[in-house]
Amino acid sequence: MAKMRKKADLPSKICATCGLPFTWRKKWAKDWETVRYCSDRCRSAKGKPPK
Repeated sequence: MAKMRKKADLPSKICATCGLPFTWRKKWAKDWETVRYCSDRCRSAKGKPPK
């Protein structure tokens, strides 16, 4: 079984829409380099300025 990592040790990025930091998730393991948005809500609002 894989060794557990602390959340602080995981890579993080800044969301292109809201500007907030978000951390790596297991479901993004295969395409972490292409992930730009922290959530589906931000991805759907990608053309709108943050409030």
